[in-house]
Amino acid sequence: MNTFPRSNWANLSQAERDASYDNAKAVANSPDLIAKRNAASEIYRAAHPDHLDVPYGPAERQKFDLYPASSPNAPCLVFIHGGYWQRNSREGFACYAAGAAQLGWSVAMQSHTLAPDASLSEIVAEIRMSLDWLAEHGAEHGISGPIILSGWSAGAQLTAMLLEHPSVIGGLAISGVYDLEPIRDTYFNNALKLTDQEIAALSPLKLPAVPKPLVIAYGADELASLVWDSCELHAQRLAANIPSALVALEGADHFTVLDDLLKPDGQMLGLVTMIVG
Repeated sequence: MNTFPRSNWANLSQAERDASYDNAKAVANSPDLIAKRNAASEIYRAAHPDHLDVPYGPAERQKFDLYPASSPNAPCLVFIHGGYWQRNSREGFACYAAGAAQLGWSVAMQSHTLAPDASLSEIVAEIRMSLDWLAEHGAEHGISGPIILSGWSAGAQLTAMLLEHPSVIGGLAISGVYDLEPIRDTYFNNALKLTDQEIAALSPLKLPAVPKPLVIAYGADELASLVWDSCELHAQRLAANIPSALVALEGADHFTVLDDLLKPDGQMLGLVTMIVG
């Protein structure tokens, strides 16, 4: 298994620290993969135009794209995009609603304010606000079933943080960073400006495990730092006797790992169904 040598972190150069978390540079064809994702998502949104750009708050990016199932009581997969809390939006990930939709689930794609316009503490608060809104107003858009919270990359950290929300029955965290302390030592912190308090309060690996089912997934070809965090989070949950599943998708990198969500019979949705029930 790929491991992240945290014990050697102090001896790494700045370039080596940055490279330990730079997914875009680690995947040579990432621009092509992102362009493909964006094009597929544009097509998906155009084919499902009825509940797009639904505001859950007053700020510009506080919006949902909602894809209700035929049954309002169907489970709803809420997806939080990644981008190190400072890039991307829900529009570019719409295509990944396809697998859950084929299972008969609703899907809610969420956007939030990005750093540096919002601190990570404020971003977490926005995710909480969006879940509060969905619990209160989702039925107006045909969504009133139990919520399964999911997210990719930075969205996986947000998923782990908001798993405790009362409307959430379980989660799917994909390719996440669950200890923020090393992030402070990389250029990704230029926009985030993480404080000691945020690192302690918003790092899932530094907090008690939330006693709800969680699937933790990553690509087998991902950076060692992300593999390390995923395995550590799973181990923490197992030690606390909390339902947890860990899956490494063979042949997948940080970007292609999401392709599994396109399939209703994919590994990630299958495990979510199994442990959430």
